[in-house]
Amino acid sequence: MLAALGSIGLATPLRSQDGRPPAASPPVEPRRGNFGYEDVVRQARELAGRPFDTSAPAVPDALTSLTYDSYREIRFRREKALWQDGGSDYRLHLFHLGFLHDKPVPIHVISDGNAIPLPFNMALFEYGKAQVPQKLPVSLGFAGFAVTTTLNDLKVQDEVISFLGASYFRFLGRGHRYGLSARSLALDVGGERAEEFPFFRALWLDKPQPDSVDLVIYALLDSPSVSGAFRYVVTPGQQTSVAVTATIVPRRTIERIGIAPLTSMFLAGEGDREQRTDFRPEVHDSDGLMLKTGAGEWIWRPIRNPQALTISSFHDRNPRGFGLIQRDREFGHYQDLEAHYHARPGYWVEPSGDWGEGRVDLIEIPTQGEEFDNIVCCWTPKTPLPSGQPTELSYRITTVSTTETLHAMAQVQSSIAAREELDAAAGLAKRRFIVDFNAGDLEYYLSDPKRVSVVATVSTGTVARATIDPNFAAKGFRVIVDVTLRPGESTDLRIFLRTPRATLSETWTTSWTAPAA
Repeated sequence: MLAALGSIGLATPLRSQDGRPPAASPPVEPRRGNFGYEDVVRQARELAGRPFDTSAPAVPDALTSLTYDSYREIRFRREKALWQDGGSDYRLHLFHLGFLHDKPVPIHVISDGNAIPLPFNMALFEYGKAQVPQKLPVSLGFAGFAVTTTLNDLKVQDEVISFLGASYFRFLGRGHRYGLSARSLALDVGGERAEEFPFFRALWLDKPQPDSVDLVIYALLDSPSVSGAFRYVVTPGQQTSVAVTATIVPRRTIERIGIAPLTSMFLAGEGDREQRTDFRPEVHDSDGLMLKTGAGEWIWRPIRNPQALTISSFHDRNPRGFGLIQRDREFGHYQDLEAHYHARPGYWVEPSGDWGEGRVDLIEIPTQGEEFDNIVCCWTPKTPLPSGQPTELSYRITTVSTTETLHAMAQVQSSIAAREELDAAAGLAKRRFIVDFNAGDLEYYLSDPKRVSVVATVSTGTVARATIDPNFAAKGFRVIVDVTLRPGESTDLRIFLRTPRATLSETWTTSWTAPAA
């Protein structure tokens, strides 16, 4: 409209009383807005005050009926990426609707403070052999987006973060391959109620400037039980980080609300010979849960593929960090030339401020394949968030390749649980646990190994035997612990190394339930 009005003015210029044309007016400046996080919070509060809207925009059947392979035929044209002419190192790519991605999400770019929706355009995509309608409406929307930047090479655009499906997002550090995912919120995961999956109703991205280091993303989240506003500040690099600010408004009291949830896959690890289905020794995106408690203790809990759904809870006050980690980075331990499990990142969550009392929950779900995530961890507050009242939380998630940068103590290199043995005469079950510690200051103590002792405790049952031996090949120590339980009993086992004057290692922990008689 401004352009049209300007052309009319040039065709019929106004004149002053003396007949001279007026001085030329300066060009009209674009209207600047001030869209920001507060606007998303306002929308979240308004959503929470209304009944959940069950209606959804219609997606053509031809798209929702696509198979996995046919959906993969649809690809965004990289030459159509947004922000190529802005001078920044960021490029915006869009995901097409189809297959399982059947919930459109409006995507906006914030320019000069104005939130501008992106219209759908078939010219943005290649369709290959996928059978789709010849015309799709501009109002169709998108399934999500990905952003690329010069992450690994100053001359190459690599994907650094993507938002696709429910409230999921994934991001990479330098040299990483996609593996685990982060979620904005988890509801009733592992609980008695069916799990509820909040989803993004809208997404906004701040258009980056030529000197932008960070990328800012906003999201409006919704579900039958909760609404929420989220702000993500992405800082790419060797260890890419995402600073998250969340305002959560429950519609009802939620007993199991998961804050900063992470989801991963674990099929088989070291010692899981019975779960191996092919030549690969290990198959997993993450091999352990790592914790830093509010009291400062570092804990390592190896992940398992259990026989039945298992929930392990680590109660704490004001946790300092937790995350799912891929500690084993040796290609030879995976032998996978396609999945590159040795290059999968770990995600480390650091809360901002005090989160009070609660627990870190680790949910392990049995799986027979590597296609689906079966591991979840999250922070669950002791007191449910009040219904109808906004609660703000903030935290930072960082990609990690090695946990040696997180603390200087000795770490668990590997651990194996032997098969259970049943002593019918004594009415006891026995199991041996072997844990290798290395790094930290352990190499220093190899010159006098007797200075190092092992501390092994169980919540139930008995530590029948605990030995420690120097492991010169690994520049550390090997611990062997035998635990006895009555059939059907469960116990939590904790192991760490110390000298008379100091703790040397993180605490390795696991749980074991003895088979029933």
